[in-house]
Amino acid sequence: MLTVGLTGPSGAGKGVISSLFAGYGVPSIDTDRVYHDLLVPPSACLDELVGRFGSGILYPDGTLDRKALAAVVFAEGHERDLADLNAITHRHILGEVRVMLARYEAEGVRTVLVDAPQLFESGFDTECGFILSVLAPYEVRLSRIMARDGLDEARAKARLAASHEDEFFAERSDAVILNDGDMPALESDVRRLLTLWEVAYEA
Repeated sequence: MLTVGLTGPSGAGKGVISSLFAGYGVPSIDTDRVYHDLLVPPSACLDELVGRFGSGILYPDGTLDRKALAAVVFAEGHERDLADLNAITHRHILGEVRVMLARYEAEGVRTVLVDAPQLFESGFDTECGFILSVLAPYEVRLSRIMARDGLDEARAKARLAASHEDEFFAERSDAVILNDGDMPALESDVRRLLTLWEVAYEA
């Protein structure tokens, strides 16, 4: 089974690409969704986070207060906290991703996408047979994350400033798709990759 690591900067539109591949029968695993599901109590991942950062990161009902956690790990001088957060979450997320991949392989699936914004940072790129990055022009990404996340322009620009440059992704990838909203071009790129991966599809 071919595991395709799908990554790219915030606002590039990886979800659109996953949807296009799904239309041709290629499933995807969304690591953001995996993380969200792993935090539903009772949760070993959540327990480990509380053990590291304290119960102050929880709401009264025992669920994760993401803003409280972010206030800790993104505070100035708290790089060690952020590194520990990533180490904990990446381990739990990748453990679940591997279980899901094994299930797909047992079902006879030939190709699976793993949508992972932190693909390289987590080290999971070394477990992928193909790396596909999705890029998009800066202004397009800016407008997308403002609309998607309800951010004002200043906060959206700060989010983009924290992302890697396009070159970071391009030089580490086997292929790059430019997602500027041109759907016919995206469809063409997807079909080209399906052919490369020897995935049968109806034209």
